[in-house]
Amino acid sequence: MVQPNQEASATGLAYTSEYNEFIEKLAAYHEKRGTEFVREPKVGSKHIDLLRLFNMVVERGGYDKVSEEKLAWRKVGQEFDLGTLNLPALAFTLKTVYYRNLAAYEISTIHKKEPPPKHILEDRTAKGGKLLTRTVENYNFSKGGGMGHDGSDGSGDDGTPVRDRNGSEETPGSGGRVTRGLRQAPPQRILFQPDTQSSRQTRHVSATSHASSPSHSSHHQQHQPRGASTSYNPSSMDSHSLAVANYEPRPQMPLTLRSVVTPGNNPIEFARRQKAKKDSLALASGKPLPPVNKGIMLPGSGFDGPNIYVRCLCALKSGTKSEQDYALHHLVKISMERGDKYRFESFSGLAEALIEKLLEVSSLFYEVDWQISYADDGAMTSINILNGLDGTPDILQRIAQLPKLDVDDNIQTAELSDTLLMANEAALTMRNMVMLEENAHYVSEMAPLRDFLSIALNLPKLDCVVELKHYALDIAEQLTKYMHFDETDPLYISLLEQLQGEDRGAILTALRAISRISMNLEENNLLRGVPVAVIQNIMDWTLLNDEEMVHACLDFLYQYTAVVDNVDFLITEVQVEPLINQLTRLLAYGAKYVERDVARGPDRRMRAPVEIASIPKDLLAQLYKLDEPERSSQWLRCLFEEDREESITQIALWQAYQARFTSFSIETGRPLLPAAEFIKNVSNTFLEKAAAQVQAGPVQKFIIKGIRMRSVPVDFKGEEYRKCLWRLSPELNTHTGFNTYLGSNTPHGSSKECGEFYMSEEEMYRHILRDHVHAHELENGKFDNKTVGQYVCLWDHCPRFKPEPATKLSQLATHIKVHLSPRPSATKESGDHCGPPPLKKLKPSYLTPGPKQTFQHQVTAIDERHDAAGIPLSAVLVLRNLARNLSKTESEDIALKLPGGVSWVDRLFKPVEPRLYEVMAHNRSLTSYMTDLISAINDS
Repeated sequence: MVQPNQEASATGLAYTSEYNEFIEKLAAYHEKRGTEFVREPKVGSKHIDLLRLFNMVVERGGYDKVSEEKLAWRKVGQEFDLGTLNLPALAFTLKTVYYRNLAAYEISTIHKKEPPPKHILEDRTAKGGKLLTRTVENYNFSKGGGMGHDGSDGSGDDGTPVRDRNGSEETPGSGGRVTRGLRQAPPQRILFQPDTQSSRQTRHVSATSHASSPSHSSHHQQHQPRGASTSYNPSSMDSHSLAVANYEPRPQMPLTLRSVVTPGNNPIEFARRQKAKKDSLALASGKPLPPVNKGIMLPGSGFDGPNIYVRCLCALKSGTKSEQDYALHHLVKISMERGDKYRFESFSGLAEALIEKLLEVSSLFYEVDWQISYADDGAMTSINILNGLDGTPDILQRIAQLPKLDVDDNIQTAELSDTLLMANEAALTMRNMVMLEENAHYVSEMAPLRDFLSIALNLPKLDCVVELKHYALDIAEQLTKYMHFDETDPLYISLLEQLQGEDRGAILTALRAISRISMNLEENNLLRGVPVAVIQNIMDWTLLNDEEMVHACLDFLYQYTAVVDNVDFLITEVQVEPLINQLTRLLAYGAKYVERDVARGPDRRMRAPVEIASIPKDLLAQLYKLDEPERSSQWLRCLFEEDREESITQIALWQAYQARFTSFSIETGRPLLPAAEFIKNVSNTFLEKAAAQVQAGPVQKFIIKGIRMRSVPVDFKGEEYRKCLWRLSPELNTHTGFNTYLGSNTPHGSSKECGEFYMSEEEMYRHILRDHVHAHELENGKFDNKTVGQYVCLWDHCPRFKPEPATKLSQLATHIKVHLSPRPSATKESGDHCGPPPLKKLKPSYLTPGPKQTFQHQVTAIDERHDAAGIPLSAVLVLRNLARNLSKTESEDIALKLPGGVSWVDRLFKPVEPRLYEVMAHNRSLTSYMTDLISAINDS
């Protein structure tokens, strides 16, 4: 047995940690099961990786599924590269390996079932499938197979035929016909022997003849001979007949099967035979044979040709226009669809071919044909030769010296259009390719590509080259992070010139490309030599209502102001005060004001009511529908709530319940809950705090501790009812039926509230008009507005209509709706969401929130770590760079030496200092950065 981590090169297996762990688990499983386990079985000449075999079979559905599928085990064998010679036998051997080592483990771990015992699994042959349904009861021991034995032929191994073999196939030397589709040999019969004795039959048979062969007699009792002769009588067999009976036929020789050569199974041999047949017919007819090209590979024969990648590369290098058109068309598609895997280093020469194609665009507008020279001496013998090793530092001067061609941008020739189209496709391919970091780093070291970018950005200002310029800027944006520029570099100068144009897309991409210079290098990006006009444009663009543009400008300014010399140039050549003011305003870009209430004291408790609240009519109707003890529980929940500090006597609670439901019980015949059960049900209803107790004192009291009466009842869902606050004034003129105002000197103490409870504002509204105002209700549900009277509002202490009573009912009705604002829960229920609101623990109604103080703060953009991000962060970083570097400039020293001189720090930051402190105090995400900024200002 091969041990793990040994002979890895000899077996060809990868002894990974996952493989070793799987083999150890499998070995422990077989040891527990009591079966033999082979760690590294062989099929043919190859060792089998049991982990890989197990995963492949499980992915295909398991052993039973693979055994039912036609030729499935052959397909699994092809995955292990077992070869094509005698593949059926190798497939069955592979199936046997899985059957003996992994089948029971699969049933236990994958299917979570108990595998069959080993005497009907591992100890039997691998014929058939359906191990999951194999049991001792349904297994056919006579045939050596269980359920599903007849379904394994389709699995792809010829060792598990569909039906049982005949006796002739099981005899030694029979060869065992295993080829599917062949007819089986007929069963062996007794050979016919003519009767050589006289035609006269002997009546008496000797005893010796019977005693000499008892097996012979039994044999003939089981198998009655059949033949052409009807005179055969086994009872009269002599010694010659015994020899015939004991005759054994010669062993059958296996048939030699040869496949028929067809165009489907062997096209090469079939073509050779057809050619030989035609040649023989030609020779017979006297015709000459065609010449034989020995050793010559004809086009389209012998190999399938290069793949699409190689063909595109060869076509691009061919110089043939049609081939290049084909190559560029497919390269654009490949770079777009497979750009994440298509790498330049895998196709040597592809980047150089694309660059050479891109350089051809100059010949459309100038009299030039750029050539790339890779000479070590770097000698440039002509103006059109580019240095392929170190780049061409005077490329801009050369472009300025080139003779220009007269190109009409409105009417283009076919040649110009086709050439420009191929250049755009080559640039688009390069642009898509460099989006992958490996490709960007690869081509960043190619000097001809940098020269092309300079050439493309300095093409004539025509509409037809706008697309190509944008592709060049996109390429530059991806490459500058791997490049270092000085102020004389042609590409750096070309990028800065884009900032003086009017194309927003070109300006935005150029800003990003410049801001990324040397990002992935150790060298710093000093951004020297930036023209004053460019700096002024960038400062002006920060005033635009364009978030993307402002962000790009701030990134550039952050890189630019990090260098002291640049800050000195900035405050000398440009008026910086507007920039400081704009950066301070950008600190609040996109800010949202958030209010937060902070409690200044604890919640206040209301005094408990002295009497139980009345039950609304609709709630009482719902309680009548319930049976005990659910009715008493709901009555308690609607009128009482938990409170550790309060209590109520048991007798008062029982009497209140009895008074409410006694008459209903008598009418309906549904008895009330007994008093003892009712008191016990109180504790069951309020599980957390309520409990029956005995209060000690001069007179003992039986109380329920932990509950109190509600001032306002609630429904079954916990929603509070609304109380009618309409005051029942004694001055109400009930004689006329109208709410007539009789005077304004009536004291409020002489009236009391209505006290009825209603859930909806509509019910409350109709109750006031019908029961208090005594308005006449029509049949359609509306109220009559024709009656003239004097109407006042008696809701609580409302002064409306007291000096001048309303004369129409509609005036009072409209005003009453002001007091009946909808409940918050009703507003939510009328919204778009469906279903009841989520359950939550209701806050005690007797607690009144304490005093609170509202604080307001700003929230600007933050990232996933809740740190500052976006434009506010960039603005504060630019301000911090200026505050730190202003004191280090020469202009600062000159300003301080002047009589009454004021430092640049004070001149720029003192006017906005209050605003900076305000942002630091109110913007939480910028607090740390604003602290650094103010510290830098104070230190300077």
